[in-house]
Formats: sequence, structure tokens, C-alpha cells
Amino acid sequence: MSNLKLGVEVVGAHDLLAKDGQGTVSASVELHFDHQKFRTTIKDKDLSPVWNESFYFNISDPSSLSNLSLEAHVYHHNRQNNSKLSLGKVRLTGTSFVPYSEAIILHYPLEKRGILSRVKGELGLKVFVTNDPSIRSSNPLPAMESSLFSDSRSTKAQAPKQQAPNVAQKVFPDGKSESRHSFHHLPNPNQSQKKQHVPPAATQPSMDYGIREMKSELRAPRVVNMFSGLSAQPVDYTLKETNPFLGGGQIVGGRVIRGDRSASTYDLVEQMKYLFVRVVKARDLPTMDVTGSLDPYVEVKVGNYKGITKHFEKKRNPEWNEVFAFARDRIQSSVLEVVVKDKDLVKDDFVGILRFDLHEVPTRVPPDSPLASEWYRLEDKKGEKSKAELMLAVWYGTQADEAFPDAWHSDAISPDSSSNISTLIRSKVYHSPRLWYVRVNVIEAQDLVASDKSRFPDSYVKVQIGNQVLKTKMVQSRTMSPVWNEDLMFVAAEPFDDHLILSVEDRTGPNKDESIGKVVIPLNSVEKRADDRIIRSRWFSLEKSVSASLDEHQSKKDKFSSRLHLRVVLDGGYHVLDESTHYSSDLRPTAKQLWRPSIGVLELGILNADGLHPMKTREEKGTSDTYCVVKYGQKWVRTRTIINSLSPKYNEQYTWEVYDPATVLTVGVFDNNQLAGSNGNKDTKIGKVRIRLSTLETGHVYTHSYPLLVLHPSGVKKMGELHLAIRFSYTSFSNMMFLYSRPLLPKMHYVRPLTVMQQDMLRFQAVNLVAARLGRAEPSLRKEVVEYMSDADSHLWSMRRSKANFFRLMSVFSSLLSAGKWFGEVCMWKNPITTVLVHVLFVMLVCIPELILPTVFLYMFVIGVWNYYFRPRYPPHMNIRISYADAVRPDELDEEFDTFPSRQSPEVVRYRYDRLRSVAGRIQTVVGDVATQGERVQALLSWRDPRATTIFLIFCLVAAIVLYATPFQVLALVGGFYFMRHPRFRHSAPSAPVNFFRRLPARTDSML
Repeated sequence: MSNLKLGVEVVGAHDLLAKDGQGTVSASVELHFDHQKFRTTIKDKDLSPVWNESFYFNISDPSSLSNLSLEAHVYHHNRQNNSKLSLGKVRLTGTSFVPYSEAIILHYPLEKRGILSRVKGELGLKVFVTNDPSIRSSNPLPAMESSLFSDSRSTKAQAPKQQAPNVAQKVFPDGKSESRHSFHHLPNPNQSQKKQHVPPAATQPSMDYGIREMKSELRAPRVVNMFSGLSAQPVDYTLKETNPFLGGGQIVGGRVIRGDRSASTYDLVEQMKYLFVRVVKARDLPTMDVTGSLDPYVEVKVGNYKGITKHFEKKRNPEWNEVFAFARDRIQSSVLEVVVKDKDLVKDDFVGILRFDLHEVPTRVPPDSPLASEWYRLEDKKGEKSKAELMLAVWYGTQADEAFPDAWHSDAISPDSSSNISTLIRSKVYHSPRLWYVRVNVIEAQDLVASDKSRFPDSYVKVQIGNQVLKTKMVQSRTMSPVWNEDLMFVAAEPFDDHLILSVEDRTGPNKDESIGKVVIPLNSVEKRADDRIIRSRWFSLEKSVSASLDEHQSKKDKFSSRLHLRVVLDGGYHVLDESTHYSSDLRPTAKQLWRPSIGVLELGILNADGLHPMKTREEKGTSDTYCVVKYGQKWVRTRTIINSLSPKYNEQYTWEVYDPATVLTVGVFDNNQLAGSNGNKDTKIGKVRIRLSTLETGHVYTHSYPLLVLHPSGVKKMGELHLAIRFSYTSFSNMMFLYSRPLLPKMHYVRPLTVMQQDMLRFQAVNLVAARLGRAEPSLRKEVVEYMSDADSHLWSMRRSKANFFRLMSVFSSLLSAGKWFGEVCMWKNPITTVLVHVLFVMLVCIPELILPTVFLYMFVIGVWNYYFRPRYPPHMNIRISYADAVRPDELDEEFDTFPSRQSPEVVRYRYDRLRSVAGRIQTVVGDVATQGERVQALLSWRDPRATTIFLIFCLVAAIVLYATPFQVLALVGGFYFMRHPRFRHSAPSAPVNFFRRLPARTDSML
């Protein structure tokens, strides 16, 4: 029988919710684990009780420990009616249990038991696993609840401290262990504890706890939480650091430990070995049909996997030049068969066959030259050589082979899948089109001719490029030559296939417009500029139709009297924003002559995904067909689609040039719905990861497992984890540091800035252009994928985002509020020693004012050096607590996922509108209060209150005389000492200056 036990030390609670009506609580903790239940003693009338009681649970089945969970319920006991009320609970999963040597006290925030529960506070626990036979399990909880519990029920820690290392060695064989610390809140400062030292290279096996040995390659990830305090989130949603074996060696602490294996070109992914078969062409194939024709194709077969080339009609010397890649670890045969067949309506005819012994296939390692293709004579059904020959090459290689991206992959297709879908699932590198801003300055028109000669036209100009349509304001002039002088901005993509179409319209009645004339300008004829120089304007003749405007001979033959004065230019000095400015991956201007040299290289290894949720049902089983999309700059990457796998392995590595460190890499995971057996709808988003390059140390290899979090109408969900390896290396340290002094955006954004409305509209059009262009590739990147990767909906209203931004703002000002609170305590003499020291420092700074700025900057330097030891060592990741996704209400989520315009019923829309009015009313009140204070300042000298202005002027005159006659140091000392005076010299009523300011008039009296 196993001696494995779970030890739980209940340390104490902090800041519990009062329940007895007297501002206190009588609390105890009830522990539930593996059908066992224990309870601590009751601490009467204490909001921060301390127990320091230990309990030990028997583990019935150690192999299933990771599936068990420990629940700690905190109750308030009412002795009068012998009842108990829940104060909250803490739930820990079995994957977070560690040996005794690694266990530390952690303070967990109490969670609600139900939707209507109200909880507050933290519970301090120390949870560990021990295999010491000298430790006995605790006594079970009796059936009857008594009002008093003796301390005999809590068994103190029976294992001596000197035995802790031995216990850890028993539980974790070979002394292999890894720290798994997850911090939800900062530890309670009232309780001091010593942190246990953990070796930096320690690793933890799977949750067998000494039952069986673990291979050294499999190492449990270390849980990393980037945020503390209120930003902490559940352990399941945190980042996990891993130490995988990659092509360059094992990654430990961001460094590559070179092993016995040779370094690979793909050193950020695991080496995956493949059998490559390149089918080039055939010659002298025999005719098979009665008509003497041949429709040949090639079938490549290894074990259960079969790849088929395309077939040619009536061709005896076909050329295919197709590559097939079979995963070596899935090959269950020692023979490779290459069969040439004739395509037929009923049954395909056999033409010839080649067989290769896989033990004799050579191995190619890049950068070796590609293996030369050879001619092989085909064998007929009798095994005799025929005149027909097939050219092909067979070799072993890895995913670093240049033939890998365009190959047919056996690990991406199930054995019974058709090879026709290979084009839909292969990996691909895309380049988004170069985008330009088109600035159209509509100046004026001349000699317009309206259909109604008795009136002047109420004219405006409609400008269109593709699906983009903008209009100028309508001018009601008293002449036939209206003037607009308006700038309209559009987005265009190279190559310029669209035309710029301008139409002068006349408003003849309500919702009734009549075209006066049109102008069509090819975009490839428009002048380009990279700065703010003035472009010469031109007059264009108005034509009656678009076809007439495009016909040059017709325009010369039939002159139309009306003209339009325009200034059109392609602005290349801007960076066309096709993604949210907060997550921009490229900040370069459109004009290439303004580009600066790259400062470094970004390398990304997409290793694998794990624990994915099934997105579809196939053969009565849940499964997923997933692929990853990466966006950085103009380069988009799509991995191959792994079919029928909830733990796909991609192991693909890509490289980008970096031009600015203040950019963001975005990696998204999607489910492919375009394959056979799928619903054929939009590709489903599984989650995405954002990584800001400026948070990465140069030369450091980051290997982490990122949680894939998606917000659904039912709440936030973890859809799985994505394992990535990232390395950022610079080519010039001086150029990279110099960039921190340069503007973030190109110069034109500051010389001729765009309005916020223009930026949102142009970004929407840019995303549509990129989606349309990438959607025409093969395999295509669908529009929903591009929009999700570009955060196209980030500008829409969301109550959740509004709350999250408000709490972010409060977090920013929390340090200032804390400093103000501390200074208030100094002024109130809460700690006399601190107040006296502040007085001494104040006198020194006033008497020697040249020390003020050096003291401030020295203090900031010391704080920065101190924070260096606590700096974040891992890339930031999405946080549900900061995003306010864990506390959002269902109605707010339904509103966030609602379409625009809304599809909800009028009652729901009316309710949301009233709620929005309520929120806007509070904002309106705050803005009005701020305006009132400003108007009171203006009223000091405006004589709106003659008596108040007279008093202020007399005060100014006296203050000027006193300040002139008195040294500044004396006034500063007097003012400082008065401000920090002792509480016995203070009054509860506001001071005279505050009373005077509050009596000043504001313009609220003039408001309706």
C-alpha cells in the first residue's frame, strides 16, 4: 500500500467579510479532498484569524492525483442557532501539488460559492505531497458539529525539517524537481516566512510521485505569473516556462545547452524527420486504352499512407514535379512503392511500379545541395523491366529541407484522406500588398450644366475607389461654379487595379440626386510623393458617363464644357495603419526610400498546441483541424493544417527582419472549416498570442506555453495552450538604442496629422484590402482570419473594455494615491520619527535648493536599480483580470458580441441605452465638476463677484510686498511647517482659502 499523502497547512486568513453584525467573524476552515473532510478550530471574533494547523490526507490512487482537487471552505459559525455561513472557498487542482521541499505559503483570494455570494479576503495555505511513512493521516471529521473544536483534531507537522530533503527524494526520484509557484496575491506582510531554495536547473516529472520513473526529456512546465496583486489570475490561465529539446540543443533558462546532436538550421523547433519523394516526370509510357491514349498519374505509397499526383490527359511524357513528405516516425513499412497508373472511368489501369528499400535511402542535411533526380525503369505486373521510365528522387530529411513547404504531408492528412485537399492545408508565406493613402483635394467646378436651367445646382462631389465612397459637403451657390476645397482620404493597394471615379451630383429633391458629369482617373497615373511638397493641381473635363471618360478619342471628339479642379496625390510619407495602433507590427512609411536599415532579426518556432477543445465532430468523435497564422510587418505566415488532432505538432520556424522594437508579433490558432467533413463555414478562432518585441532580451530564447484565451458570449474560455520558441537578436546595438529617441510614426503623421475619425475609417478600409488580397492566394487566408489577427473590432463600444480601462487608470494613479496617503500620515504625525525626518529633509532641500533635482533623480535611479532584481523575465501575455473578463456580466458580453447595427429586440436595446445614459450621466457630472473648478479660477479676476475679486486683489498686493521683502527660503520653510503642523493645531473645518475658493461663482447658474 502506498504511503503517499497530501499535507495541508492552514496558516491563516486575512481581511475576511464581517458576518456577525458587530464587524467581526468567527471563522473556521473545512478541507475536502478525495472523499475525506477535516476542519480547523473556530477563531472567535477575528477578521484575520491565524490557525497554523496541519492535516494529512490519504491518497487512494496516486496515479490519478492530477485529476483530484483540494477544496478549502471558510465558514462563519453562529453559536446562537448553531448554523454556518460561507465566507468563500479556494480550489486547487492536483497539477499544482509539489513536494515538501518546494512548498511555500501562498495566499489565495477567496472565490464565490454561488453567483449571489459576496466574499472578501485571502486564505493562506501550504500544500505539499509527502511519502514519509512516519506521518499518519489526520482524524476524520465527526458527523456531529460541535460548537467547540479541540486542537487535537489538527495534527501538527510531524516530519522533522532535516527529513524534508529525503522526503522529496522519495517522492521525486533522482532528485529531479521543479519549482511550481503560482502567486495570486502578494503574501501577507504580517506573516513572515522563509522561501525554500530551489536549484535553477531542477525539473519536475509527471504526477506519478515516485510510482514510476520519468524520462529525462519530459519536463513539466514551470508556472509563471507576470502580474501581482489585483492583476493575478488563476493558475490555469498563466504562462508556463518549458525546457524542450530543440534542434540547437536543450533550452534551459533561455540559454541553449548544446548536446551531442549537430546544430540544425531550424534550431528553435524539434527536428522532425521525413521521407521525401520527388516525382519529376516520365517518358515512353505505354498506351493502355483501345484508342491508344494514356491519362497517367503516380501513386506513392508507404504503409497506410498514399499520395497521388495530378493526372494528365492523353500524354505519354508527363511532367509532375511534385514532392511527397512522409513522417518517419509514422512509417510502418520498410518498402516504398511508386506506381504509375492510367486514369479510367471504371477502374484505373496499372502501368508500372518501382520499389525502394527504405534502409537504403540516403539522408540529406541542408545546406547540402538537393539530391539529383534519376531515371528508373518501371516494372510490369510480372516483375520484368519495361521501356517506360520514371524520374524521381528519394531521400531522408527534416523540415529544414527547402522542399518541405510545398510538399504533400502525411502527418497533416489521415491515411484515408484524399490528396486533393493538400493545397488547402499546406504551409504558406504571404506578403500583404503595399498600401498607399490617396489624397483627393476637390477644389472647385466650373460651368456646371444642370438639367433644370431655371435654378442653380445644389452640388456635391462623390468620390469612389473600389468599394470606398466619400462625398463632399453640398454647396448651395448662386453661380454655376461651386467651390468645395475639401480633402478626402482613401486607401489603395499595389498594383493599382482600381480607378478613381469622381461624380458631380445635383440634389434636385429630397433623396433624389442627378449626375452632372464624371471624371475617371487611373491610379497608376497619379503622382506620388514622400513629403509635404505641394502637388500641382489640374483641371479635368466632366464626361457624361464612365465609358466616355475612359475613351480618350471620344473625349477629344465630343468636348463637354464643364470642368472639375482637382489635386490628387499618392501620399507615401505615411504608414498606412492596417491594425490597431496598440498592436502595430510595422511602423515604416509606404515610400521605400524613407525606410531605415533593419536593426535585428526575429525568429519564431511554432512547436505544438496541447489540450485543444474539439471544434467539430467527425466519426462521432470530437476533433479539430488546426493551423497557426503569424503576422509581423508585411509578412504573414500560415502553418500546415494538422487534421484530426487535439495536440498537433507543427515544428515550423520562420524569420522576420525587425525595423523597430516597439512592435508586436501576433500568433493566432484557427480551426479549418473548409475541408471534407467540416461545416464549410468561417474558420473558427481558437485563440491568439501577442508578444511585444521591446519586452524581449536580445539573444535570449523564450520557450513558453501560452494559454489560448477566447471571449465567448458565455464568458472567457481557455481553448488550449500554444508552445512557442522566440529569439530576438540585434545587428546594431547603437541603431536600436537610437530608435528610442525617434518618433514612433513617420514624419508626415506629425506634419499633416490625420483625425481620429479618418484613422478609424482608413484602417477599416485597409483591413478590407489586405483581406481581399490574401483571400485570393492558395491556400487563402480568409477574411475572418485577417480581421481577427488585425483586431478590426477593437474600436467598438464594450462595457467590459470601459471598466477594464477605468481600472487600468486607477492602477496607474495608485502610486500617486499611495504617496498622497503617506504624506497625509506624515502631516497627521502618525509616525513622529518619520515626520521629524521629513521635516529635516525639507529644511535641507529648502536651504540648499540645488539639491532638489539631484535628489529626485538619484531616488529614481536607486528605485530603478532595486526593481532590476524583480524585473519580469518572461514575455507578457493576455490577462483575464486586467481585461476584466472574469467579472463581466452575461448581458455585457451579449452587448459586446452584438452586431452593428444591433439585432436585439427593442426592449433590450432600450435597456442598454438607458444603462449607457446612466454611465454617461456620471461622466457628465465629473466633467461638469472639473469645468466648475476652472471657471472659479477665472472668476478670481473677472469681477463676476466684486467682493471676492476685491479680496483677492488685496491679497495679491500684500503677497507681492511680502514676497519682495522676505527671502524665499523663509517663506518656503514657514509654508512647509504650516502644512505639516501637528494635529492639535488643526481644525476639522476647511481652511479659509478653501472656503473662499468654494464661494466663487461658476457658470452653472447659466446652464439650462
